[in-house]
Amino acid sequence: MDQVDQRTAANRRLLAEFFDTLDQDQLSTRSLCEAWTVREVLGHTVVPFTVGIGGILWRTLRERGSVLHAMETASIEVAQQPVPHLTGLLRRNAERRVPAPGVGPMGQMTDCCVHLRDCARPLDLDTDVELADWRMVLDWLPTKQASRGVVPRGRLEGLRLRATDQDWSWGSGAEMAGSSEALAMAVAGRKVAVADLEGRGVEILASRLSS
Repeated sequence: MDQVDQRTAANRRLLAEFFDTLDQDQLSTRSLCEAWTVREVLGHTVVPFTVGIGGILWRTLRERGSVLHAMETASIEVAQQPVPHLTGLLRRNAERRVPAPGVGPMGQMTDCCVHLRDCARPLDLDTDVELADWRMVLDWLPTKQASRGVVPRGRLEGLRLRATDQDWSWGSGAEMAGSSEALAMAVAGRKVAVADLEGRGVEILASRLSS
């Protein structure tokens, strides 16, 4: 857990540095999270430090039980605040562990890694987390805990994942091979990352994501 917390803190600081470099056009670009612009992804990263669990529960009731819609609206609301204020919140709370029902601390770390690339990819920027961080994420994504909110059950059935930039593999069946970042992003449901993978399993995963 100490390592997870340390890497989460480091990547929150990396996110803050990344968002601080963006201009208004970049902030207004649609991210890989279809509901949000890049700026609204920044809003999402600080929701735990502003709205909190209680606020999300209240919004969930308002959204007729939809946690997803509650998080989407909360992130959009928070994103209206000045970017320096939001990135300052990320830095000041970098080492703070917040409740993450269901997915736990690794869910928070994965959130940092994936959302950084959700914004950097459409902006054609190469800002990324460390390769060792992607290894931790890849180890976690196929777990039962990840299936509670990140990787639906059945998405990886009959597939073998293999990283081409480090010694890592998982599963058996039709293979999908590519960079650790592309594998993680594709497994997390980012369709654009599937194009960066090779192997018989690619078509299977693409079909599952489309459906």
